[in-house]
Amino acid sequence: MKNRIWIGWPFSLFFLMITLATKAQESRTLSLQQAIDLSLANSQHLKMANAKTEEATAVLKEAFDNRLPDLKISGSYLRLSSANISLKNGSDSTGGNAGPKVNQALYGMANLSLPLYAGGRIRYGIESARYLQQAARLDAENDKESVVFNTVNAYVNLYKSAEAVKIVKENLSASVNRDSMLANLERNGLLARNDLLKSQLQSSRIELTLLDAENNYAQAVVNMNLMLGLPENTPLLPDDSFIEKKDTEKKFIEYEDAALQNRKDLQSMGFRKKAATTGIQAARAEAFPTIVLTGGYIAADIPNFLSITNAVNIGIGVQYNLASLWKTNSKKAQAIAREKQVTAGVTLLEDDIRRQVNHDYQAYLLSHKKIEVYEKAVIQAAENYRITNNKYNNNLVTITDLLDADVANVQAKLDLSFAKADAVVAYDKLLLTTGSLSK
Repeated sequence: MKNRIWIGWPFSLFFLMITLATKAQESRTLSLQQAIDLSLANSQHLKMANAKTEEATAVLKEAFDNRLPDLKISGSYLRLSSANISLKNGSDSTGGNAGPKVNQALYGMANLSLPLYAGGRIRYGIESARYLQQAARLDAENDKESVVFNTVNAYVNLYKSAEAVKIVKENLSASVNRDSMLANLERNGLLARNDLLKSQLQSSRIELTLLDAENNYAQAVVNMNLMLGLPENTPLLPDDSFIEKKDTEKKFIEYEDAALQNRKDLQSMGFRKKAATTGIQAARAEAFPTIVLTGGYIAADIPNFLSITNAVNIGIGVQYNLASLWKTNSKKAQAIAREKQVTAGVTLLEDDIRRQVNHDYQAYLLSHKKIEVYEKAVIQAAENYRITNNKYNNNLVTITDLLDADVANVQAKLDLSFAKADAVVAYDKLLLTTGSLSK
C-alpha cells in the first residue's frame, strides 16, 4: 500500500503540471476596450508624462514658497591666540593698563526676512510656473491620446494577422480536399498528372503563406503583450466586435473646428505662450528694488570681556541692484524673442493641424469607399469561382483557371476583412487629429 502511494505521487504531480501548463497556454480573448485600459494603466510613456506633470507642480509650489519668509540660523565657536583688544579708554592688552585676556569667543545669530515688495518678480514667477504646469498636464493628456491610438493600431494589426491565419487555414483545408479528389481521378486515369501537380503546388504555396501568416500573428501577439504590460508569451485572441462599431460622420469643417478647439498640444502651446509673455514682465521687474521686513536675534559670549543676550532687532531693508539698469534690457530682449518663437510655433501648429485633418478626413472617406468596392469584389470572386468550378467539372476550363479563381476568391475575402479593420484605424486617426479620441 505504501509503495502504491509513493508511486502515485509522481504521476499525480505530472498530471497536475500538465493541467496547469494547459491552462496557462489557453488563449485570452481580448476586446479593444480592455486593450486600451491595460495600455493606459501600464504605459511607460504616460508614467513619464505624469512624472513631468508632478515636476511642474513642484516648481509651482516652489514659486509660491518664494512668498514665505526666510529664516537663517548661524553660530560659531572661535579659538583665539594672543588677541590684542583696544578699549575706548585707550588701554590695550599690551599697554600699561592690562586689558582682558581673550582666547575664545562664542556667538549665534538668527535672521528672519519677509519679502514685502519685489517689483512683481514673485507674482510673475508664480504665473509662469502655473502656465507651465497646465502645459505639462495638457502634454500628458496629449500623450494619452497617442497611447490610445497606438493601442488601436496594434490591436488592428493583431486582428488582421489572426484573420489572415483563419482565412488561409480554411483555404488550405479546401485545397487539400481538392488535391485528394484530384488524386483519385488521376489514379483512375481521368486526370492528367500535370493537373494534379499544379493543384498540389498550389497547396504548397498556401502552406507557405500560412507559415508567414502564423509568424506575423506571433509577432503581433508579442508586440501587443509588451504594450499591455502582459507576459510576452500570453496567447491573445482579438474580439472582432470592434469592426461593427458605428462611426459618427460629420462634415469636414466640423472636424477642423473640433481639432482647433480640442487639440491638447495646441492648448499646451497657448499656455507656453502665456508663460513667455509673463517672462517679459518678469524681466522688466528686475529693474525695481526689493523691500523686505527683517528681524533677528544675536547672542554672544566672549569670556573675560563681553556677553550679549536677548539682542532682538527688527527693521526694513531695501536692496537695489544698479547693474539692472544696463542688464535688464538684454534679459527683456531674450524674453521677447522667446515669445515670438512660441507665437510662430502656435501658428505653425495650427496650419499643421488643418493639413492633418484634411489628410485624415480624406483617408477616412477613402476607407469606406474601399469597403464598398471590396464587398462587391467578394460577391464577384465567389460567383467567378463557382462558375469556373462548374466549367472545370465539365472540362470547359483548365485546372490553372480554377486555381486562379480560387486565389482571387481568397484574396477578395482578405481584402474586405483588412479594409474593415483599416477603416477603424482611419476613423480613430481622424479622432486623434481632432483631439477627441480618448472621449
